[in-house]
Amino acid sequence: MRYAAPPKPRGSAGGGAGGAEKQRLRASGGSEERGACRHRRAALQPSGVRLSVRPPRIGGGPAAEPMQPRSERPAGRTQSPEHGSPGPAPEAAPPPPPPPQPAAPEAERARPRQARPTGPMEGAVQLLSREGHTVSHNSKRHYHDAFVAMSRMRQRGLLCDIVLHVAAKEIRAHKVVLASCSPYFHAMFTNEMSESRQTHVTLHDIDPQALDQLVQFAYTAEIVVGEGNVQTLLPAASLLQLNGVRDACCKFLLSQLDPSNCLGIRGFADTHSCSDLLKAAHRYVLQHFVDVAKTEEFMLLPLKQVLELVSSDSLNVPSEEDVYRAVLSWVKHDVDARRQHVPRLMKCVRLPLLSRDFLLGHVDAESLVRHHPDCKDLLIEALKFHLLPEQRGVLGTSRTRPRRCEGAGPVLFAVGGGSLFAIHGDCEAYDTRADRWHVVASMSTRRARVGVAAVGNRLYAVGGYDGTSDLATVESYDPVTNTWQPEVSMGTRRSCLGVAALHGLLYAAGGYDGASCLNSAERYDPLTGTWTSIAAMSTRRRYVRVAMLDGNLYAVGGYDSASHLATVEK
Repeated sequence: MRYAAPPKPRGSAGGGAGGAEKQRLRASGGSEERGACRHRRAALQPSGVRLSVRPPRIGGGPAAEPMQPRSERPAGRTQSPEHGSPGPAPEAAPPPPPPPQPAAPEAERARPRQARPTGPMEGAVQLLSREGHTVSHNSKRHYHDAFVAMSRMRQRGLLCDIVLHVAAKEIRAHKVVLASCSPYFHAMFTNEMSESRQTHVTLHDIDPQALDQLVQFAYTAEIVVGEGNVQTLLPAASLLQLNGVRDACCKFLLSQLDPSNCLGIRGFADTHSCSDLLKAAHRYVLQHFVDVAKTEEFMLLPLKQVLELVSSDSLNVPSEEDVYRAVLSWVKHDVDARRQHVPRLMKCVRLPLLSRDFLLGHVDAESLVRHHPDCKDLLIEALKFHLLPEQRGVLGTSRTRPRRCEGAGPVLFAVGGGSLFAIHGDCEAYDTRADRWHVVASMSTRRARVGVAAVGNRLYAVGGYDGTSDLATVESYDPVTNTWQPEVSMGTRRSCLGVAALHGLLYAAGGYDGASCLNSAERYDPLTGTWTSIAAMSTRRRYVRVAMLDGNLYAVGGYDSASHLATVEK
């Protein structure tokens, strides 16, 4: 910026030069000259008076202010009428306010203003120093929003770096998303495999629709499993090692278990190494074997799987007759091809657990069994087991062992009983696994002082007192059907008796017949439905307790109508 020189004394030669300078400034319209003129006026002001100098406008507005008319200029120095040179002004007037600036164009107003630089401390906020005082931010929606955005990008084909080809279908995706959720893709894209450098990869042995659903799951974490896609989705999820989706498929199949499809689901789970589903389906087959054996799936099973089922100790059947009938039905479904397997199958059927009447009336009369020597030997073994009950401990084999229900834990039963004014016939069962009691079917007869024991899968209530008389009747409970049914009565009325089971036989000892204490004992064979008297105890005992240990029965304590007993006999 140029500044004018200080004025010369009046009458000097510089006056003419000053006049010429003024003429030049008056004739010029440039911003530089006007700026110089203003500064010259500022220099002529008396000391003590400060005038503000307006800097030139920066930006897209007018370059400079227009020249004011001469009459409107502020007086600084007055012209001498005689010499035409400036003279001292009587009083310095403040400069007038600047005229209003013209409005900037629209583009100028839209342009963001530049921040004026500040010093290190200018504009800073003073904060308190507190040790360990911070604020943590954790956005729970960040991952969700990010993956939603990536899913939209995939649908639009933005930034996709891999195309999966399966059959005639192309699926675009992002490698980082696939590798982050699938160990299969992680190994493909991060190891030294050719696919890690390719943008197009062809997959085999996977359903196109299932792959598309699983890729979408990688972005959204949502998938719907139903009967329409579970059989293609589970193999695909197993291949890509998406264990969460595979577990969802197994959960759906588990909810679909039915006698008509449980064998198929079991085979499907075995094929795809779903161990938990395989175990659950197998338990279901064992639990519902009677209904399963009537289905087409059972008739189409290979021999190995049929042998596995009918030889299981956990097969849940009301009677061994159901196993025998299931085996014959399977053989007769394709008798010419399966006739040869009858001996192997009959070894898995526990013929000694069948009644003697059924053995003679059905098994021995069946031509498929009668014509095989091995089957004849099995039939003779079963009949000996019935005819020689006292030797059952010696004759016992895997075929004489009762089956037990798979999945059923130990159960404690409370049967009958009496109170001060009533005799009860209701019963309860305690589930040790669930740790709870629940009511089961009531006995057909109210019984107090009753003897109870289990033989095979049935619970027997023997004798007792009904409030009127001592009882010789017997009934048994089937936990599968939750029903009681009558059995053959004892030869003697007994209450307060001791009852125990040994080698599939039921023993009743001692008790009270309404007149005296008893020392007699008898044995019941559930297979033949007969009671047989056995050796009596040496001491009369009521309220006696009988237990089995190492193949022997022990009678402990009791009351002989005179005193309580501490003696024991076997």
